[in-house]
Amino acid sequence: MRVLAVEEHMSTEAFLRAAHGFDVLPGDETEVGLMRTIEGTPGPRARLVDMEARLREMDALGQDMALLSLNPPGVQPYPVADAVPLAREFNDALAEIVRRHPGRFGGLATVAPQDPAAAAAEIERAQGLGLRGVMINSHTGGRYLDEPEFAPLLAAAEANRAPVYLHPRAPSMLAPYRDYGLPGAIWGYQAEAGLHAMRLILSGTLDRYPGLTVVLGHLGEGIPYWLRRIDNRHAFAARIAGAATPMPRLSLTPSEYFRRNFVLTTSGIDDPDVLGLALRAVGEDNVMFAIDHPYEDPAAALAFLRETPLTDIQRTAIAYRTAERVFGLA
Repeated sequence: MRVLAVEEHMSTEAFLRAAHGFDVLPGDETEVGLMRTIEGTPGPRARLVDMEARLREMDALGQDMALLSLNPPGVQPYPVADAVPLAREFNDALAEIVRRHPGRFGGLATVAPQDPAAAAAEIERAQGLGLRGVMINSHTGGRYLDEPEFAPLLAAAEANRAPVYLHPRAPSMLAPYRDYGLPGAIWGYQAEAGLHAMRLILSGTLDRYPGLTVVLGHLGEGIPYWLRRIDNRHAFAARIAGAATPMPRLSLTPSEYFRRNFVLTTSGIDDPDVLGLALRAVGEDNVMFAIDHPYEDPAAALAFLRETPLTDIQRTAIAYRTAERVFGLA
C-alpha cells in the first residue's frame, strides 16, 4: 500500500539563520521564543533540516512520500518587509528539494498574510514552481482569513486550486491559555484552528469562495464532534436570536460547508474511535494520513494506519488516494 503523509514540517539552515535574527511582531514573542528554542536544539533542528535522514527514515518505515511544509508559525510573526522576501526564498528552496526528489517529496508554500496582495502573488508563483498548496498558520497578528483584507489571498487560492492547510498556532487571545501548558498542542492549538475554521464557515466566506479547499489536521480540530449541535444552534440563532446576534445569511448549513470545503488529516490523532467519527462525518474521500513530523512518532503513526480496523477502500483512501486528489500528487 502506498503511504503519503501530508503534514510533515521541515526548515532549511538558511531560513533559520535569517528568521532567528528578525524582530517579532507584538504578541507573538512567547510562541516564537518557544519555536526558536526547539529549532536551536541540535536534535530537533537536525530532524527539521536533514532531508537525507528524513528519506532514510521513510524508507525504513515504508513511507513512500511526504508533503513538506515550513515549521510553524512560518513567516507570520515577522514584519512585512522581512516576511515577504523570506517566504519567497523558502519556497524557492522547497521547490528545489522537491525537484531533487521526485515522487518522494511534495511541498506546501508559505506566504506572508501580513501583505495579502503579496501573499496572493506568491500563491500563484509557488504553484508555478510545482508546490501543491499553501500552509497558513491560523491567525496573523490576531486577524483571520474571513476578514475582508484577506480576500486577495483566498481568491488566489481558489483560482489556482491551491488547498489551504489551516495549521494551528498559539491562540490570538492568549491570556486565558497562559497557564498549565494550555497555549500549545495540549489544548490551545486545536481551539485556535477550530475557531478559525468556524469563522470561515459562519462568516459566509465559503459562499464567496465555493471552490476553496481547506485542510484541517488532527481529524478536524474537534469540529466533527460538534457538527450536529453547530447546525442545531446556528438554526436557532438565525431564527430566534438574529436581532441580538447578527449573522450573515448562509446558503448551506454549517455541516454542509464542512463536508463540501474541508478535508481532514489524521496528524497526531492515532485514535480509532476519533477516526471512526471523522469518517462518519465526512467520508473516507475527505480524510488523509499525516504524521505531524517531527512532533509525532512516525512509527506509531504508520502502525496506526496499517492496524486500525478499516475497510480496504477506507485504508487506501486515507493512505494516499485522497491526498493524490486534493494535492494533485498522483
